[in-house]
Amino acid sequence: MPWYNGDYPPSYKNQPPKLREKAVEIANEILKESGDEGLAIATGLKKAREYFKDHPEKADADND
Repeated sequence: MPWYNGDYPPSYKNQPPKLREKAVEIANEILKESGDEGLAIATGLKKAREYFKDHPEKADADND
């Protein structure tokens, strides 16, 4: 089940909003490709953390 409009996996609940949004974006793409919800959730969060580690300026930017 894809996540959208503020709907996200329970494991993302306590994550910062920007990280959570990026993780949902990534997880939805993985879900489209693999169909594996568990893999999508775990990988989405991991890749979002990597993204913000590599792009710290994006974590502090205001939402567009």
